[in-house]
Amino acid sequence: MEISNAPRYCQSMAAKRVLISGKVQGVGFRFHSFERAVALGLKGWVQNLPDGRVELVIFGESSAIDEMLSWAQKGPPSADVKKVDVESFAGEDPKEDFFIKR
Repeated sequence: MEISNAPRYCQSMAAKRVLISGKVQGVGFRFHSFERAVALGLKGWVQNLPDGRVELVIFGESSAIDEMLSWAQKGPPSADVKKVDVESFAGEDPKEDFFIKR
């Protein structure tokens, strides 16, 4: 089956892994990410990494992911984002809603 024959909703779904560097821990980045992801209807998770970065894994409509990625470039007001690395994520779509990993 060709992609053009797939239902429209299947064509616009995506999954991304995002690594955010800078002053991103201890500034509410995970909480604000959670609020933003829920508002956008995304699934996935956000967590602090031991190296000081924040990892964001998001599943959902491509347009919602684009909005989340745009927001992640700045983050919450108290953050100082220096770098955002984005890659495709091949993991399984989570069954639960977006959550904060601890």
